[in-house]
Amino acid sequence: MKVIKAKSAGFCFGVKRAVDTVYEQVKENQNLPIYTYGPIIHNEEVVKDLEQKDVIVLRSEEELDTLERGTVIIRSHGVAKDVYDRLESKKIQIVDATCPFVKKIHNIVQKHSEMGENIIIIGNPEHPEVQGIKGWAGDHVEVFQTKEEAENYSCEQGKKICIVAQTTFNYNKFKELVEILEKKSYDVSVLNTICNATKERQTEAQSIAETVDAMIVIGDKHSSNTQKLFEICRKACNNTYYIQTLGDLDLNQLGSVETVGITAGASTPNNIIEEVQNNVRIIF
Repeated sequence: MKVIKAKSAGFCFGVKRAVDTVYEQVKENQNLPIYTYGPIIHNEEVVKDLEQKDVIVLRSEEELDTLERGTVIIRSHGVAKDVYDRLESKKIQIVDATCPFVKKIHNIVQKHSEMGENIIIIGNPEHPEVQGIKGWAGDHVEVFQTKEEAENYSCEQGKKICIVAQTTFNYNKFKELVEILEKKSYDVSVLNTICNATKERQTEAQSIAETVDAMIVIGDKHSSNTQKLFEICRKACNNTYYIQTLGDLDLNQLGSVETVGITAGASTPNNIIEEVQNNVRIIF
């Protein structure tokens, strides 16, 4: 009987950097309020711990507009340009914890938009990372994530198109949508902005899921990269469970299996992964 934990499970570089930034600000705090614009990462356990340390989550632009003092930490997902502009106009201190890979996409879409190109963002339009990217892409920007949307896309002939991706988007699906767009004979430049860590995590998760009797995917229910891990693993292993903490897992369901795989999204703390791994080992 065997438990296989993915080497790539847990915090990625960008998430760890963002979380560490907030804790550093708490430690260095000079009696000024500390805010994050949106949850610093998609993990309720981390956000709750920070709230206990008096870090306040701003969840709307209206809340942002009421600020008069303090420090606002930009989340790992990044935000639109107008958020920076509003904070700077109010002379609020900004600490930017945007993932460097996301920041790179902001620079790409801003540059190509200023060159007069149409921007296509392949990703979830409701995800905060995508909304932030869109806020740097000018007026001619489209966001989609399905084959139907790609097939229905059209723009004037001769117009250049710049295509980028949400950093956690499924790589194979991204390639599929790009192929649909390229067949339309537009002047397309494709920048694969999916994070390498995301691709490695997805590839490793699939490889493990293909060889085990049951697969456990750990991560927040609102985490895009964890949702995609679950989809990938479920295709490879019908017996796949999506949990946020150990309390979500019925260990009795694993009593008859011989091999269990464990992976976790980029916003999942190591202590949660270890707790699940140790308890799964106990039942074997």
